[in-house]
Amino acid sequence: MRRILFLLIFGLAGLGVLTSLGVWQMQRLAWKQGILAEIEARIAADAVDLPETVMEADDKYLPVTLFGDMKPEEIHVLVSVKQVGAGYRIIQPFSTAGRIILVDRGFVPTTAKQADRVTGPMEVSGNLHWPDEIDSYTPVPDIDGNIWFARDVPTLAAALATEPVLLIARSKTDPDITPLPVDTAGIPNDHLQYAITWFGLALVWAAMTGYFLWRNRAPSEREEQ
Repeated sequence: MRRILFLLIFGLAGLGVLTSLGVWQMQRLAWKQGILAEIEARIAADAVDLPETVMEADDKYLPVTLFGDMKPEEIHVLVSVKQVGAGYRIIQPFSTAGRIILVDRGFVPTTAKQADRVTGPMEVSGNLHWPDEIDSYTPVPDIDGNIWFARDVPTLAAALATEPVLLIARSKTDPDITPLPVDTAGIPNDHLQYAITWFGLALVWAAMTGYFLWRNRAPSEREEQ
């Protein structure tokens, strides 16, 4: 009986832990969905002027419309687009109201890397963003070949002599550049998969507990059957 009691207590404790982890992940899922809904609403809000003082904590995803002058200097950030393939994000300095910021105009295929772009006076609409794309595996930029591997805003700003502010265009600024506007698709939300994993493990644990309890029944019970 002591063996059976130990297995029962151990099994129920493990089942409780695994189930609680699944419930916690479901709670995290609801929290994350709320965060994503807030971000999507902010992205789709009415555009405003560029704030006089831009702060990442306050202005991330802020929709902005700018009037100004697109400068000819370019940085090419290597990227891959689904169903299209490899290409580059075209990032250029944009002068507006006495300030110069970065504009991510969008995507061009690798064959258009050296193509001429429309520059000069124009209107650009999009969202301010500070992408988090750098990790320990990110290669060092090939400055001579103008091939970059991440949009690190301070580094790009230093290279193009602009403010450390990046506007990712939603409007089309060149017939041959396809905008890649900000969205929430790249924000991880794996809590449902985690919850399914924990609940699945809880079911396996319950089955294994039941099996071991059955195997360790008292000898008299087995003989009666």
